[in-house]
Amino acid sequence: MAAKQTQQEMEEYLGQVPSWMEMLAEPASDHSWGIFRDLGLGETELSPREKALVEVSAAAAMKCPYCTYFHKQEAQLADVTKDELEEAVNLAGVTEYFSTVLHGNEVDYDDFVAETDEIVEYIKEHEAAPADD
Repeated sequence: MAAKQTQQEMEEYLGQVPSWMEMLAEPASDHSWGIFRDLGLGETELSPREKALVEVSAAAAMKCPYCTYFHKQEAQLADVTKDELEEAVNLAGVTEYFSTVLHGNEVDYDDFVAETDEIVEYIKEHEAAPADD
């Protein structure tokens, strides 16, 4: 169980101490809350909308109903639309799909990196090129 100060902080942020936070092992409970607070709720490089989309996508890819529900609710608080949520989850699925293809076929990593670098360079060159009339 988290220290009294940590419990009070959770109540300030969340209106309660979630039961699942009470299940965290003593040596890690305060630290775990700090990670949740600082990275998930704190001001970081990502906006709340971006965080919510990343978290929903990760939760869906992990197939965790708890995290999916929590982060969908969080996304609604950040004004993420239903269409944006659906797209984020679809992107997570696409990424998982191609990861399966790459791993299952044991694609050589160095070849993959070289090929990806060539693709990125090609796209950069074509974005910088003036459009033909």
